Amino acid sequence: MAHKRILIIDDDPDIVKTVTANLELDGFSVLNAACGSDGLAAVREHGPDLVLLDLGLPDIDGIKVCQILRRESDVPVIMLSARDTVADKLLGLECGADDYLVKPFNALELSARIRTVLRRVGRSELSAPCRAGEVCLDYRNHQATIHGRDVSLTRTEFALLELFVSHAGETLSRDFIQSQNWADSKLYSHSRAVDVHVQRLRKKIEDNPQVPRLILTIPGVGYRFEAA
Repeated sequence: MAHKRILIIDDDPDIVKTVTANLELDGFSVLNAACGSDGLAAVREHGPDLVLLDLGLPDIDGIKVCQILRRESDVPVIMLSARDTVADKLLGLECGADDYLVKPFNALELSARIRTVLRRVGRSELSAPCRAGEVCLDYRNHQATIHGRDVSLTRTEFALLELFVSHAGETLSRDFIQSQNWADSKLYSHSRAVDVHVQRLRKKIEDNPQVPRLILTIPGVGYRFEAA
């Protein structure tokens, strides 16, 4: 994790100072932006490895910032917010965040979340593409194709599809999916967060997300990927 670059987009100087100090102690390089527009500019200029994004920014709402980031980049995003309802967390995930952490948070938990997301980003750097039915995953270039059509996926969506492809034909419980991709996140054991990520992935790879053919829901259990 050494030399990974973290961008903090937050207008609270006390939080920024504390988080920056802790992350630098962990070996990260840290950049700061106090508003959404400066944060977007920093992503475009510096290409950070991960973004910590506050929801309550002075110029652009954090949800909007995340939506813009998702149109322009696949950089992992962890949202930071004092809003702690399930609805707020799901909204953050639906707009493209990889994880959601409620303020005030423990520095050790934040570090664990960051490391989990970065491990998920980096663990699929394999050389040979993997094919399962009409789905092909190019790990080296982080590219997915469906019926030969390129599909743009975030890092989280790619990791989730990788998990399904590697277990094609098997029924995966929500607990198993959570343990493989979000082991350090309490959010996933207390909400529909896994379902939100599956819904986002379906919208990109299914011909009809309302009647999925690839990722099937197994009532009361979880999901099964059908490669045929």
